[in-house]
Amino acid sequence: MATNVLLPQWGMNMEDGTLTRWLVSEGDEIAEGQPMVEVETAKINSELESPASGVVYHIMAAEGSLVKVGALVAVIGEPGENPPRPDPDAVAPAGARRPRRRRDARPTGATARQVTPVARRLARDNDIDLDSVNGTGPRGRITEQDVRDAIEARQSRPRAQVVPRARMLARQEDLDLADVTGSGPSGRITVADVERAIGERDAGAARAEAVGEVVPLTGLRKIIADRMTMSVSTMAQVTLSTEADVTELLELRESLVAEWRPHRIRPLDLDLIIAAVARSLKAHSRLNAHLVDGDVLLLKEVNIGVAVAVPDGLVVPVLKGADSLGLLDIARQIRTLADKTRKNALGVDDMTGAGFTVTALSNYDIDVFTPIIDPPQVAILGLGRAIEKPVVVDGEIVVRSMMHLSVTFDHRALDGVPVAEFMRTLKASMESPGELV
Repeated sequence: MATNVLLPQWGMNMEDGTLTRWLVSEGDEIAEGQPMVEVETAKINSELESPASGVVYHIMAAEGSLVKVGALVAVIGEPGENPPRPDPDAVAPAGARRPRRRRDARPTGATARQVTPVARRLARDNDIDLDSVNGTGPRGRITEQDVRDAIEARQSRPRAQVVPRARMLARQEDLDLADVTGSGPSGRITVADVERAIGERDAGAARAEAVGEVVPLTGLRKIIADRMTMSVSTMAQVTLSTEADVTELLELRESLVAEWRPHRIRPLDLDLIIAAVARSLKAHSRLNAHLVDGDVLLLKEVNIGVAVAVPDGLVVPVLKGADSLGLLDIARQIRTLADKTRKNALGVDDMTGAGFTVTALSNYDIDVFTPIIDPPQVAILGLGRAIEKPVVVDGEIVVRSMMHLSVTFDHRALDGVPVAEFMRTLKASMESPGELV
């Protein structure tokens, strides 16, 4: 019996994934649990494993395709079974949750229609806009023949009429008239049309000369761009900042160096700060939450995402159950996640489940910044550098190590006062860190 392979939902916030590379081909034998295709999601790059053993009879989406959660990506059957190629729209995920669509949203264009992989590739190679192609397959699916018909129709169109002076000018300027849109009667190309096309071409060439390098916004960078744009455009984000005296915290860190040496771990400021954040979130649970479909979900566990810079952008591995861990255990888990990040070995579980995120620029000359929330979370903490400066303590000017703390929160889920109370608790814990050990 044939087995439909559907894109699973890895984490409650996952809505889709990009199939970056197929590891099998149609006709290949495959074992249950064998990786089939590499999938790039908003959180992580992972491999979709085969749910059954058999033969890969149908691959339903090409490399580079953006696929919704629950969508059909492949069909596996018994050897010799040769199951018919199904209609992807007719296959519903058994027990899987499809992403909810806003009531006022309506799919438009080829992005909302099914296109066979061969048709998509043919359209791309021949510069055919799929939005202009009439699909004749099931439920309007665009087939290879539909694209070939569009190519033939374009080639058979009568050539636009050209004013003789316009043709001469185009020849002198080495301009392809196929790139010119006519504004005259019946699409006739005029001198003004050619002059406008020449100006656009020359302006484009000037811009190209001014550009040293073009860096495509793809892969992880594209995912970060999409998610951050979605974050700031769908949330009412507000940032509150305060300054904490971390002198005693830094002294405590130094005092732990000898104690932790047998464990081969050197204490970091971040170890102590994460411990303080976990305690503070336990006392202020409104910040340890998700906003989903208009509901604020207060989370039982305190799972903290820790933003880590990588060559292509930023990843956020998650420290699970941080409120129940001792300081040394927090340090161990942070080192384990950092090691996995360096080796590009983070799994789906390592990257999902965070209720709150901490991001730091403390290793750079940055004092204060405005972090952006990672949805569906409702808050994020940004840490600036610790720097010595003169401050007034008990009426005297003394030199202390100070650090800016900035919390960005979603004003739909929280007001300023609960966030300020969280920051006051966090600041107190960082300024009197003895209880952290």
